This record gives sequence, C-alpha cells and structure tokens, in this order.
Amino acid sequence: MSASSNSGKIKFGTDGWRGIIADDFTFPNVRKVTRAIASYLETAYSKDRPVLIAYDTRFLADQFAQTAAQVLADLGWNVKITDRDCPTPVIAYNARHLNSAGALMFTASHNPAPYCGIKYIPDYAGPATPEITDTIVANIESASDELPSGKPSGSISTFDPKPDYLQFIYTLLDLEKIKSAQLKVKYDALYSTSRGYLDEVLLESGVQLESFHTWRDVLFGGGMPEPKGEQLVELVEAVRNDHADLGLATDGDSDRFGIVDELGNVLTPNTVLLVLARHLIKNKGKTGAIVRTVATTHLLDNFAAKYGLTIYETPVGFKYIGEKMRETAVLIGGEESGGLSIIGHIPEKDGVLADMLIAEAIAYEGKPLSQLVKEAIAEADGPLYNDRLDLHLTEAHKNAVIDSFTKNPPSEVAGIKVKEVGRKDGIKLYLEEGSWVLLRPSGTEPLVRVYLETNSQQKLTQLAQELESAIAKLG
Repeated sequence: MSASSNSGKIKFGTDGWRGIIADDFTFPNVRKVTRAIASYLETAYSKDRPVLIAYDTRFLADQFAQTAAQVLADLGWNVKITDRDCPTPVIAYNARHLNSAGALMFTASHNPAPYCGIKYIPDYAGPATPEITDTIVANIESASDELPSGKPSGSISTFDPKPDYLQFIYTLLDLEKIKSAQLKVKYDALYSTSRGYLDEVLLESGVQLESFHTWRDVLFGGGMPEPKGEQLVELVEAVRNDHADLGLATDGDSDRFGIVDELGNVLTPNTVLLVLARHLIKNKGKTGAIVRTVATTHLLDNFAAKYGLTIYETPVGFKYIGEKMRETAVLIGGEESGGLSIIGHIPEKDGVLADMLIAEAIAYEGKPLSQLVKEAIAEADGPLYNDRLDLHLTEAHKNAVIDSFTKNPPSEVAGIKVKEVGRKDGIKLYLEEGSWVLLRPSGTEPLVRVYLETNSQQKLTQLAQELESAIAKLG
C-alpha cells in the first residue's frame, strides 16, 4: 500500500498545487509530485542544465524543498537550492538568468499557515502555462512516492539568489531620484520572504525606514501573509502616527504587493495598477500594451484608449498575463488580486518591484501618494466603484447558477442593459455606461465569486442586490 493513499487530492490550481501540511501536503506526496515534474523535465531540458529549488517561510517548507532536491539528484539532475527562504520573483529571475531547467518553488503564497504548496517555474521566468501543468498532472498518477535510492547520480548545492536579482532590479529603478526625495517609509514584512530584499532595496534608495515583523514566524503572527486591510492595521497606524510618506508590505512569497498612502488608506491593486501605468508613461517615457484579467478594473481600458495603447483581457491567473508578456511588449500587466509586472521585467508578478515603483512615482512627482491616486483616476475618467461577493453555495446550486447564466444570460441587470456576454473565464456581462459583472465558479470549493464594477456607489449596491437575489432563486 502506498504511503500516500490520499494522492488523489493532488490538484493543480491556477498556480500550482496547494494543500494542508500533514493532511495531503506530505513528504510522500512531495516526492510523487517532484517525480511528476521530473518526468516533464526529461522531455523539455537536458541534464546539463541545473534545476533550482526555493521555498518560503512556512512550516517545513525548507524540509520539503530538501526532499525534492534529493529526489531530483537521485534521478540524475544537478540541483541548486537557495541558502534561505526566497521570494518567488527572485527564484523566477534566477531560473532564466542561470540557464536552468526551471525551478520548483515551495510556497502557498498568501494562504493561511496550515497550507504549503509547490509550483514549477519554467526557464522563461514566468508561471507554467496550462500545457505544462496539464502534463505534470497527467504524470502524477504513475509517479512513485518512494524514498530516493540514496545513491544519487546528480548533485545538490546551495546558492544565494539575491545578488543577481538585486543587480537586475536596480536597472529598472531610478535610485538617485528616490534618494533625492528623502522619503519616510514604513515596511511590514508580514514575516514573509521579502525581508532582506525589499528593506535592503529601500535602504539602498536612501529612505528613512522603519520595519516590522522581519523574522521567520511559521504562524505569521497568528494572521495571514496577505497584504490586505485586516493584516495591515499596524502598518496603517505607523504611517499615520509618524506622518510617513508610504507604507509597504508583501504577501508570503513576495509576489503580491500591499501599499498604504500617507493618509493611512490601503490602496486597492486596481488603483496601484492605474498609478503605475501613468507613472511609467508620464515619468519614465515607456510604452507598450496594458494587460489585465477579466476581473480587473476597466479604468485601465480608459487609460489605454487615452494614450493609444492596446488593451488585452485575459482569464484570471498571472500565467495568462505572463504569456502575453512573452509574446508582445507589455507596459504593465496586472490583476485585481495584487500582482503586477512591467516592461523589461520577467513575466512574473513581483511585489518587491511593485512597492519600489510606487516609491519611485512619489519621488518623480514630488506629491503625496493620495494626490497621485486622485490624478490617475481622473485621467482615466473615473472613479469606477467595484466590489466582490463570495457566495458560498452547494455544488448543485453553484452548477445551476453557472448553467443558467451561460444558457440564458440576462438582457439587463439593475436596469443597465447587457451589451455583450464574455465567456473567457466564467461569465462576464459587459453592461452599458462602462459597467460590468463577472461570475466565476471556484474550481476547488462550492463557491461563486461575483465581481462588479460601475460608475456610482448606488448602482454598485443595486447590481449586488439584484444579482444576489437572482442567484438565490436558482438554488
């Protein structure tokens, strides 16, 4: 009997496989998934290219990484494992920089402490495309979870991924400009992998810095490693009390950003994307397409139209944005969940870079961040108001809702006419007046997420009420 009789639970979502440590995320299952990834590597790379392995600050993440390294070395691969926990964008950059056969990253990103995860990052330094993950998933069933033989034909060595990454990041930022602004910055690491990275870049930029939670705590202080309002109370308070210019944070593996303005407002990712798109064009003279997911603000569309830029809409998941970045020149690509990348960078989201670009925007403009937000929204013909409803339904109810909206989409919602129905990812109703509604069923739980955007708070409330009522009737 296999030690991992629960390997049937291994499912790859939009960004790898995540599970609960000691339930389904076990050492036997890690060996199994690593061998499934190795079977893919055999078809895509030669063994003269190293496989990189990194991990975040979670409980046992470093041990899971070591286990994967032993399995790969046993199969004849030369493995380079990071010398400490590491941000996802850092290992992604090194996957390309070191001409590797890709990287395995052990992280559950912003998920709660009981979770761990593993994702494979190909040598192009962005998320694996569905073709690659589908191949890996197909390999899992036949992969063994046995211990390695103990007679490896490959090698395992450690390396420091930081110097090369920082050298690269400094080519994307104007450190002298940031230095000249003499900013006062508060940084909450949230016990994440960005400690020793973001704070180092900030100090190199000459800011007056105060940092919080810059050590490994596998329980994330009893909270979640997610840079959203409820986790950033201490940061907001520090910004307000000390009249700082800016508060910065990242999620657990540092691919998502958290940003607080000088008034203590936690900015939404939609707002940050807008501010940075404007900064890249206006202050840095950059150009290129704007890429957003179906769930991200259409203010970016208005902005693109104003500057004559192409706008691309993708399904949810940064892998689709990354794919577009590899195909064409993308000024900025991002998603409402807090990930972005820019032209000249790797096709992977990077919270360290996003945070630094906001500091750079303030330095260029010489204005408070709240003012930059107002100007960017006005320039994009905003504001637009958005919301997300997480409706917990039974599986049968969830399926009935999606079936009904797919086959018989409404012709209007809350008195606003439906102009077009999109099926790129879930069901998206493009309404008049620039409003829209998106229904996305969760692939892993009985949940339907409803995203809404419209041009007044009153309409937003009406849209939400009408949709909740319509969905309830289908139960």
